[in-house]
Amino acid sequence: MAHVSATSDQLSRHQSSEASAPKYPLTDKVREALAISLRGVEELLPQEEWAAKLARSEATGVPLRIKLGLDPTAPDIHLGHTVVLNKMRQLQDLGHQVIFLIGDFTSTIGDPSGRNNTRPPLTREQIESNAKTYLAQASLVLDPARTEIRYNSEWSDPLGARGMIELAAKYTVARMMERNDFHDRFHAGTPISVHEFLYPLMQGYDSVALKADLELGGTDQKFNLLMGRTLQAEYGQEPQCVLTMPLLEGLDGVEKMSKSKNNYIGISEDANSMFAKLLSISDVLMWRYFTLLSFRSEAEIAALQAEIEAGRNPKDAKVMLASEITARFHGAAAAEAAHADFQHRARGGVPDNIPEVALTGAPLGIGALLKQSGLVASTSEVMRLIDGGGLRVDGGVVADKSLKLAAGTYVVQVGKRRFARITLAP
Repeated sequence: MAHVSATSDQLSRHQSSEASAPKYPLTDKVREALAISLRGVEELLPQEEWAAKLARSEATGVPLRIKLGLDPTAPDIHLGHTVVLNKMRQLQDLGHQVIFLIGDFTSTIGDPSGRNNTRPPLTREQIESNAKTYLAQASLVLDPARTEIRYNSEWSDPLGARGMIELAAKYTVARMMERNDFHDRFHAGTPISVHEFLYPLMQGYDSVALKADLELGGTDQKFNLLMGRTLQAEYGQEPQCVLTMPLLEGLDGVEKMSKSKNNYIGISEDANSMFAKLLSISDVLMWRYFTLLSFRSEAEIAALQAEIEAGRNPKDAKVMLASEITARFHGAAAAEAAHADFQHRARGGVPDNIPEVALTGAPLGIGALLKQSGLVASTSEVMRLIDGGGLRVDGGVVADKSLKLAAGTYVVQVGKRRFARITLAP
């Protein structure tokens, strides 16, 4: 993550800004809003300032301005990308003004966050094409009617050379080099282009232009988010608070969700695939997905978790999660159809007469189970099947290569035509 001692300095320089502001009461409604703000977050800085902003907003009736900036660097989004968008929607539902900022200017620089080399800037044509897709996909999470859409070229292009020089004068090279990725690249002898120093400055200037009260981002954006606080203070504004969200684990429950790791759920995938993939996650990972992806309240999730701990089938909760997420991106009818398809595959969607296999050794790894049942010839074949989405257990696509099955009876499908009903004993 790109945060070091500069972050604490960026915070401490402006801690006194709230001290002289009028004090508003922290009502129950404010405390509830604060709890919603904190749900699933990595950090909320400074938390006391955010509570004060929420209290002021409730007392005055003036909504807070909440900013999320995304550079349109790729045309598609998976569920991991929606974690921050979900937080925006929660804050939007509290009545605040959310701003979806398209970084059409900053994309021409290239975000150096977490990079060990210079990121190639995008062409204008790539940016415009990707931006259209981002807006369409973001609208599946945010309420478009209550979302302010902005492009940072609005204020960045008019800056010109003189304005850019004046902006660059507000931050030192020494403080910029405290940033981990710049520090590491410098000491490794890896080139750092001068224009890369402009990226956090321009992202921070976005907060000045938008008069943001809060900016959201991933954990790797912490330095850039705090830059917004620094520059707002330089321009005489009340500094924004910053909120970072964690990275969502993929279907394997270990690595972060990523297309390259083939452990992702794309929001443009068909409803049946999305539903089945969500049902394939582990019972433990399910609660992480509920926290970061579901719009259910924490009280609802806690009650559901208590029911599972008391003996209710975890699959019931997983179906609820899969139904909610699939309906969000495909509609309620498609989610119901996907559930019906899953049930069909788990029950009547298999031939009447399939081999019956009895095995022992539960819990047994999926590779060993398939080899011992004679459904595959090698463990490598199992890995290829999982990579290609060609392995199902009880109708659900298996994505976790380290999956172990407990004692019980399972319908296993390999490819389109190979089936077996496997009874696994301890």
